[in-house]
Parts: sequence; C-alpha cells; structure tokens
Amino acid sequence: MENVIMIAGGGTGGHIYPALALGQEIKRLLPQGRIIYIGSKRPLEVKLMEQHQVEFYGLNVGGLKGKGLKVINNLLKLPWSLGQAWRLLHQFKPRLVIGMGGYSSGPVVLAASWKKIPSLLLEQNARLGMTNKLLLKRAQKIIVSFPSTLSACGEKGKYIGNPVRPEFYQVPTQRKTKEKIFTLFVFGGSQGSHFLNQVVLQSLPFLKSIKEQLFIIHQTGEKEYEEIKSAYDQIGFSSVLIEPFFDDMASILARTDLVVCRAGATTIAELIAAQQPALLVPFAHASDNHQYYNALELVKAEAALMATEEEFSSEFLVDKINHFLQHREELQKYRANLALLRNDQVTEKIAHLCLSYLDGENKE
Repeated sequence: MENVIMIAGGGTGGHIYPALALGQEIKRLLPQGRIIYIGSKRPLEVKLMEQHQVEFYGLNVGGLKGKGLKVINNLLKLPWSLGQAWRLLHQFKPRLVIGMGGYSSGPVVLAASWKKIPSLLLEQNARLGMTNKLLLKRAQKIIVSFPSTLSACGEKGKYIGNPVRPEFYQVPTQRKTKEKIFTLFVFGGSQGSHFLNQVVLQSLPFLKSIKEQLFIIHQTGEKEYEEIKSAYDQIGFSSVLIEPFFDDMASILARTDLVVCRAGATTIAELIAAQQPALLVPFAHASDNHQYYNALELVKAEAALMATEEEFSSEFLVDKINHFLQHREELQKYRANLALLRNDQVTEKIAHLCLSYLDGENKE
C-alpha cells in the first residue's frame, strides 16, 4: 500500500508555510511517502504551491465567519467542497489526513472521518479556531502551539508547537545587523495590511530627521505596492527595500533590528524561532480576536511589545523607533526571552507523531 499523507489547510501564508514545512519533514523521514496538499484556489496559495513544486489540489471553498452575501455564497459552496474532498480521498486513498486549521481543512478532515481515515489537527493560534472546534471530536489528536490552549482540547490535546521552516532556526547564528543603521521591517502578513501601511506612511515625515540612521524593509501586499513605493520616493527615503511579498523571510530577519507586524500564529512562531524582537499590532477584526491572544503569549513572557490598533499611531511608532535607536541593548532582552520560548525540532516531533499513526503504532 502506498504511503499517501494528505495535508489540508490554506488560504493564507499563515497556514501554507507550516503545511509545507511539515510536509517537507515527513518526506525526509519517509522518502517513499507521497505528500498531497489540499487547500483553496486563492491566487497566492496556488502561486506558492507552484513555486515549491508540490502536488496540490484546490477546493472551491471559503470562510464561513462574518456576514453578508460572501458568507452565504461560501455556505452554498460547502456541499461542493465536501464532494471534492470525498473524491480526492477516494482517488488517492491517504493513510493519514493532517488538518492545518482554516476553512479549507474542514471538508477534508470531515470527509476523512466518514471514510474512517485517521486524522490529526494542528491549532496554530492561542485560541481554538472555529474549524478545529468543530472537527475536534472527529480527530485522533490535536497538536497545539501554546500550552495555554490545552485546556480547550480535553484528552486529545498535545503541546509541541507550530511547524516552522528550518531556516528560521538558523537566523540567530546568521544575524548581521549594522551598529550605525537601525533596520526596521514592516509587514502585514502575506496579503499586506492597509492599516499598517498607512500608519507607516504617516510616520515618514517625522522620521526624515533620522533617515540616515534608518533602513526600512516593507512588505506591502500586492494592492498597495505602487502607492507605497511612490510615497517613499516622494518623501526622499532611499534606504529602503519595498516589495509586495518576500518569500525569503528568514534572510530578511537576519538583518533586522525590529519588526512591526501583525500577530498571526505563523508569524509568532517564526519570530520565536528566529529570536526576533517585534512590535506586534494584532488585527482588530481577526476571528475571536485570536491575534490579540497570540500576541499576549509573547507579551506575558516579556518577549515582544504589543499595541492595539487604537494605540498604534504614527506618533507611537516614531516614539518607539527613536527609543530603540538610543537603547538597542533592550532588544537583546527580548531576544533572550524569545530564546526561552523556543522549542527546537518542533517540526520533526510533529512529523514523528504523524507517522506513528500510519501503522497504528500510536497508543496515546
């Protein structure tokens, strides 16, 4: 029997990259295995899967949270996506299904339970997401990224961490920041953040007096790339690197003093692995306010700064940049505390747990 393992979940980089990291590790441990990825048909997801040259199939599926015609349309797609998932399971006959969370994992894990195929869930956020809450009874195990999440999982919960690409663990030994230049990296997730983009642009006039001491790296997202690039040019900032999207995030972090970003689960895991100080600005409209609780895990450990959207303004950002320009030694404190949160070999441990279910070896 072919060792087919199906990894389901996607829609954003926050679900895609952990899936790719886990699939790569399983393939390393089981070279003869076949890893099949199932996700949505969003353009970014399709593009990333093509770039990584993996076997990928997209479902006609969308999120069910919120209100309005979009949610109604996605509800109407649900029977279709379940049918697609059933056919893929019947065609490839996986021995294990891994749900990475997010709406595209739902139909696959649900259909797998109907077909008596073992499944594991990964919860990347500090609070259980809606999809994993609904699927918990149907899965054999749920792996969580924070110890505080275990209380919501019953006997099925296991704390290991969130899969991260191996290059992030190499950042601390490769870090090359410049003493006289303060490097700020701004990004709002794989799709960019209009809110972060606008606050940073509003800050630029107030940073002109210290621009010779700054190097700004800015991931804008596709929609606002031209507008933001033009704004930097008009204000006279030349020491910048601006792109819609960076795939080589680890190499960017290796040259960064401070990150300004959202608090998605994968972002948090990558910051911990790279021991990268950050100012976290949780997305105020994230489902169940999960980004706030993700950020709070780091704040409680004194491993990051946090500002809500109400608190985060151009004045606030300029003040923090000026402060750390004068007190860089404080960033080292955050790095040291991030090191205490870091779990090495997370992806390998999760992969071993997944493989233990292939032949019914797992007795947990």
